Amino acid sequence: MSHDRPSVVRPDWPAPAHVTALVTTRHGGQSRPPYAGFNLAHHVGDDAGAVESNRQVLQSMIGGVPISWVRQVHGTRMVEADDVMVTAPPEADAVRIRSGGAAAVMTADCLPVFLADKTGQEAVVVHAGWRGLVAGIIESSIARLDCRPIELMAWLGPAIGPCHFEVGDEVRTAFMEADAGDCGRAFTPTGQPGQWMADLYELARIRLHRAGVDDVYGGGLCTFCDGSRFYSFRRDGTTGRMAALICLNK
Repeated sequence: MSHDRPSVVRPDWPAPAHVTALVTTRHGGQSRPPYAGFNLAHHVGDDAGAVESNRQVLQSMIGGVPISWVRQVHGTRMVEADDVMVTAPPEADAVRIRSGGAAAVMTADCLPVFLADKTGQEAVVVHAGWRGLVAGIIESSIARLDCRPIELMAWLGPAIGPCHFEVGDEVRTAFMEADAGDCGRAFTPTGQPGQWMADLYELARIRLHRAGVDDVYGGGLCTFCDGSRFYSFRRDGTTGRMAALICLNK
């Protein structure tokens, strides 16, 4: 058990100063192995008291602003942070904030995608695994925003990298059919029949650029490779979850 102050990864993007975005790491927190230490998920088998303590610490790190959490289902639904009930998180994989407050999704290999308009009037955090990406979670979220895509910037947080994300033909085929072959460069053959290394970062960039978002930052932090900082479901199986959080301090 660690009592150190948690460390976080912050985006390298030119968002307005009142837009706070971060991805937590496993450093700090109250959770014991195999969830050590700053696990923020209630659904993985960790002690509920430890998780709640970790969530309270995270909330204190952003000035006590209430955090809207959701129950992720690898779908394409986006909800408004103002509509999220603390006691009954809705099923969704993206959360938008407009009037202040904070929203978070949880990851342990899936890709967190942050979106903010260049004036900081609205922001979205997206949980994008391969199923959500191929189903259009990025496009459907952008389509519901008040601003034009050209007015958005995006940051891609830590996810499993192409060095370790091995998938079968069915995953590559799903993307190739949905993207008319544009995503072929995101898949590299492993040398084994029907097996590919997939690049979630590249797949997200393709979707973002096609949706009209030209300012895309981040990418390249592999959750599988960096076991000292990040949880990875594919690496460890039973493990914790990081939070990808965005906050408007209006």
